[in-house]
Amino acid sequence: MQKKPIQEKFLTDIAFAKDVLLLESEAIKNLIGRLDHTFQNAVDLIFTCKGRVVVTGIGKAGIIGQKISATLASTGTPSYWIHSSEARHGDLGRIVPEDVVLALSNSGETEVVTLLPFVKQMGAKVIAITGNSKSSLAQHSDVVLDIGKIEEPCPLGLAPSASSTAMLALGDALALTIFKKRNLSKEDYAFYHPGGELGSAGRSQHYD
Repeated sequence: MQKKPIQEKFLTDIAFAKDVLLLESEAIKNLIGRLDHTFQNAVDLIFTCKGRVVVTGIGKAGIIGQKISATLASTGTPSYWIHSSEARHGDLGRIVPEDVVLALSNSGETEVVTLLPFVKQMGAKVIAITGNSKSSLAQHSDVVLDIGKIEEPCPLGLAPSASSTAMLALGDALALTIFKKRNLSKEDYAFYHPGGELGSAGRSQHYD
């Protein structure tokens, strides 16, 4: 088979990369029409939480969950992340009845589901972010944030990419909406960032 000229191959790769970005941006845009009372319920549940927001997930969803947890914590909502598999081997003891568990799974059928009976038995509430509203995760959650069925731009249509991007964006929307409701000042925000430029910007305004 004759090889493609370098220039043509380069353009083909660029075109594919543009398609990836287009599909991921569309996945985020499609979330806008999905925000309804269930999103408000999730906001209210976290805002009134007396404990911490425990974020969990497996694989790429778990990595996205770590970022969401970090954003919550840095904007005034106490949060930490636990690995769903480790939770089955003792880390479940980190969760208390006053907590809200934010569980991420696109399919809604990962190891995360096996935690739910124990979480519910404790009395903690569960918020799901999933792409399958009929999944086991969705059925056993108090609030379901459904990102819908999302086409992955992967050549095989398998590798989590657009779906994980949508999860991240929805997590940001959730965390920042709660941040807004807390009505924290720049000085309050700086308190959670004692190091780095973000913290120094808030402190400089405070001391000027």
